[in-house]
Amino acid sequence: MPVHKPHRRLLNFIPLAFVQKKVGGGGQRAVVASLSLTSMIDFLVVTVVFLLMSFSASGEIGMPKGIQLPKAENVMDMLDAPVVAVTDRQILVDGNSAGNVGSVIEADRLQIIEELRTILKQKREMWISIKGKETPFPGVVVLTIDQNVPALVVKSVFQTAALSGYPNVSFMVDTLPHAK
Repeated sequence: MPVHKPHRRLLNFIPLAFVQKKVGGGGQRAVVASLSLTSMIDFLVVTVVFLLMSFSASGEIGMPKGIQLPKAENVMDMLDAPVVAVTDRQILVDGNSAGNVGSVIEADRLQIIEELRTILKQKREMWISIKGKETPFPGVVVLTIDQNVPALVVKSVFQTAALSGYPNVSFMVDTLPHAK
């Protein structure tokens, strides 16, 4: 059997020329190309869902579970500052552990929390190295404290923040509904 040049062979045996031309494609591609939109729509849906799940509003902040904030009427918008969260067991700075409440309660006196002080000083030094010494350091820290935490712990955290270079302390609270 001799070797032939590759070509279309489908329905080549039909002797009618117009059938062979239509079936064989006539050497041309089809004018109308079909475009499958399914994969493109799937990609766009996955991208939109990802972006919606990862979006965070500027004032939105992650808070440890179990913190019940006190309520207040006079409130301000959230500041861009380190957040010190105090639960009934531990102290967190921006979600990272910075001490425990038990040691303050056991001491039964006002004290400096060294782990918290170290982390806050590092954050202050990092801010100064990024912004430069020309820009004054705002010294703002936001305390997110469970309403059931003893006052001794609140005072110790407050004092530690102030001595670490954060004299402007704000408390995160829930807003009360306005009565009309």
